[in-house]
Amino acid sequence: MNPSGRPLLLSWSSGKDSAWALHELRRDPRWSVAGLLCTVNAAHDRVAMHAVRRRLLELQARAVGLPLRIVEIPDPCTDADYAAAMGAAMAAARDDGIEAMAFGDLFLEDIRAYREQKLAPTGLEAVFPLWGRDTTALSREMLAGGLCARLTCVDARVCPPGFAGRDYDAALLDALPPGVDPCGENGEFHSFVWDGPMFDVPVPVHRGEVVERGGFVFADLLPGPEEVPSPCVGDCTLRPWRGPGPPTCKGCERNLDEIVGWPRFDDETRRAVWRRLRGVPRGG
Repeated sequence: MNPSGRPLLLSWSSGKDSAWALHELRRDPRWSVAGLLCTVNAAHDRVAMHAVRRRLLELQARAVGLPLRIVEIPDPCTDADYAAAMGAAMAAARDDGIEAMAFGDLFLEDIRAYREQKLAPTGLEAVFPLWGRDTTALSREMLAGGLCARLTCVDARVCPPGFAGRDYDAALLDALPPGVDPCGENGEFHSFVWDGPMFDVPVPVHRGEVVERGGFVFADLLPGPEEVPSPCVGDCTLRPWRGPGPPTCKGCERNLDEIVGWPRFDDETRRAVWRRLRGVPRGG
């Protein structure tokens, strides 16, 4: 957080655009991100449209080190239901000293206008840190910056159904059909981010069942076996010891004490190791 910045909440979908918006906001001294806000379908306990499990949402919030505010909406959800739920959430945010809401929207003018219209009576400012960015360049920038994501939902009318569950990577971008936005801004696909420069630790997932409903294909993502995974990358070679501290691994950069102690470390200790490693260049 930027302690001198104005406090805001980030509308969090669990996907790549909101994650990259967080990355940009943290580099902007004008703002201090005070938390994430996400709507969850109360009947299915999943992020609306992305169909991501609540548990994975909670792990993401812990990985980025921010409080999570969940707004439950019914299924089906009328416009009045949604307005009431979000109105209560915005009132609570304002009472907590929040001054703005940020969104990961890219170029859809009607969506931006809708958000600004709904926020106007609340006194909260609408902030769009990615607005107007070229989505072809932005998609490649995300990947070059270390963002890791998987597609959780695909509109089968415009994208191959087999894209559901695939990694969001250069190969996928190269394989997108003509006319499909590389960031999926028109709703062609939705994603779940499991690692990136905004994360302290990865949130490993594996693909579960893939189903088709109403023309959309959903890939269920399941959490990995460990909440905080090992940093080991399989290159387990210790550097020559020169003291005074224990030797370090060329692959994962952990020191010998951290490697030996990992099996008995609790999750908070493991997160502390990850936070240290995120500032250490790989290799060498």
